[in-house]
This record gives sequence, structure tokens and C-alpha cells, in this order.
Amino acid sequence: MSNWQHREMERTNQSVRMWIAWIPLLCLLLASCHYAHPSLTDETMSREQRDSLACLFAHHYTPGMNLELLADSIRLACLPVKDCYSMLYRGDRVVVAEVAIHPQDSVDSVWVKLAHTQEAQGWLCESEMKRHFVPTDSISQAIHLFSKTHASYFMAIFALFIAVWLVRTWRRKQMKLVYFNDIDSLYPLLLCLLMAFSATLYESMQVFAPDTWEHFYFNPTLSPLRVPFVLSIFLLSLWFFLIVLLATLDVLFRQLSPAAAVLYLLGLVSCCIFCYLFFILTTRFYVGYLFLAAFAYLYFRRLVTTLHTPRYRCGQCGRKLHEKGLCPHCGAMNV
Repeated sequence: MSNWQHREMERTNQSVRMWIAWIPLLCLLLASCHYAHPSLTDETMSREQRDSLACLFAHHYTPGMNLELLADSIRLACLPVKDCYSMLYRGDRVVVAEVAIHPQDSVDSVWVKLAHTQEAQGWLCESEMKRHFVPTDSISQAIHLFSKTHASYFMAIFALFIAVWLVRTWRRKQMKLVYFNDIDSLYPLLLCLLMAFSATLYESMQVFAPDTWEHFYFNPTLSPLRVPFVLSIFLLSLWFFLIVLLATLDVLFRQLSPAAAVLYLLGLVSCCIFCYLFFILTTRFYVGYLFLAAFAYLYFRRLVTTLHTPRYRCGQCGRKLHEKGLCPHCGAMNV
């Protein structure tokens, strides 16, 4: 065997070893996107508990779950009686009574029995149930409300921000904006970065692990514990977003007048909305991850620059100081 062939074989073996080393990590990342299935062979569980857990991880809901109707009206088939229906109307609440599997059904293989009252109950295919009903849990209803109405609210806020910006431009008054004419704080930019990160994670779950998000939708929680890793990171980012938002409001109203703070806050909300929409759309085409990395690099570069800038301000003239003591601009003593 020649030296060239020997080197090529070594490169091939090294590549194979590298891919083998990556396999456990890839498996771990893929597994961390899904809920861990419980063991159904536990002898301490009853048959009802096994059936309930099997239904939960197969369909993301269980018998006994409460749902609320969002459509104007819907009819439930009173099977096995043909042409007999029970009518439900918007706002009616039902409970999942039973789940039946019909593999030969051409419409839907899964049918759910819903009960509103003792008299008003019947069967509905699972796809129709998920389309027209929402869990009564407040978190699930908030998720549904946001997903259905956020576009109109976002457009209204954008229109208001553009109108204010045009008026300020016409009057030749400078307006504080995130990053371009920012306040003396990194919290607003960090808030936009967190929004971009959360939007990227959310859309990644929609693309790569839709069952994980559907399971969370039917069984929501605000705790980042005992959920898949990607969902835990998503919930932590939301909590961190809330904390940074409070810090931003505190800094904002300390540095600006109330009127200027409200205008800046309007621009900040518009920037967060833009980050949400932009990263939701770009993540679908896989380029959102590159934009997120560029955004993170931009933020950390600004962070490094900020760490090397003066931390103090003179209490009399407001000029920046590298350290406490005598102000070189006005001569005031700062302690």
C-alpha cells in the first residue's frame, strides 16, 4: 500500500470516528425535543392508569379533560343512532368522555366522545375537535388567543409607531430609538435579542417537534422543570424576558422624561414585534439561525464596548467619569 493510500485510509477512518462520536450527541439533542414516555409495564399501575397514559402520549389529551367551544356552533353525532345530533354553541364547555380508534374510517381514524350535559353528548372526529375546541386552562387559552389575534395588534402598534416617527421627523425632533439613538443601557437591546431567541425556539419546535408543542398546548405549565430540554429553554427565555422588561422600564423612566419614555417604549415594542415576525419567518427557511447568531454577536460586541466606557456620571454637570472623585469638567466632587 502506498503512502497516499495509507493517508486516505487514515482520513476516512478519522471521519468515521468523528461521526460515531457525534451520534450520541445527536441522539441526545433529538431526544431532548420530546417528552419522555412513561413505562406502561409498571405493575403498580391499574389498567385505567395505563390507558390514560397511553392516550395522553398518543393524542396529548386524556378522558376527563375540559374543553371550550370556539366555533359559533357544532354538532355531535349521537352514535350508534344515525342522523341524530346534539348541538353545541360558542362558549359551551365539554369534557372528553371516551376515545375510540377506527382504522378503516376514511374521514378520521380517531373519534372522541364529548359530553356537555347528560343529554347533550356525542362523537366528533379528533381533527374537528382540535380545530374548534380549546382547553379551559388559562395558559392554553392565552396561547390560542395570541396565535389568532397577534397580527392585528402588531399592525396597529406598527402603524402608531410610524405615525409618531413621521410627526417627530416633520417637527425635526430627535427620537430615542433602540441601538441607533439608544439610552445609556443595554437592557433594551437585550430585550430584543431575547425576543428573537424565543421566536426562533418557538418556530423550531413548530418545524422539528410539533408534537412537543401540541403536548404542551394541551398540558401547559409555566415551570421549566420536567419538560423537554428545548421547551425548558423556551420557558426560561420567557421568564428572563419578563425580568429584563422590568429592568428596562426601571432604567427607562429614570433616564428620560415620562413623555420621552413613552415614545421610546413604543419604539421598543415595535422593535420586539419586528424581531418576532422576522425570526418566525426566517427560521422556517433555516436562515433565521444565522441572523440570530449575527444578532448575538452584535449584542456582545456592544457589551464589550460598554464595559470599556466610563461607568460614572458627574452629579452636577452629568458628564461621564472613569472613576469617582473630582470632575475634570466642572470641578465638582463626586463620592
